[in-house]
Amino acid sequence: MNNKTSLIQPEQIEQVILLIRGQRVMLDRDLAALYGIETKNLNKAVQRNLERFPPDFMSACFSLPPTKQRL
Repeated sequence: MNNKTSLIQPEQIEQVILLIRGQRVMLDRDLAALYGIETKNLNKAVQRNLERFPPDFMSACFSLPPTKQRL
């Protein structure tokens, strides 16, 4: 059995950071993808553990409604 942990490379993170109105932000879908989980599970975990996150976490990590998403 191989117990190596897969590390996220800084380049992967840099590619998904957006600059919006002078603030560096990540979409929740990108953060979930980095952790290898579904977006809905990330959002549920954040809601269950709000005290573990900085006060501005949800404003820095946000989701777009499907009607606003463009690829």
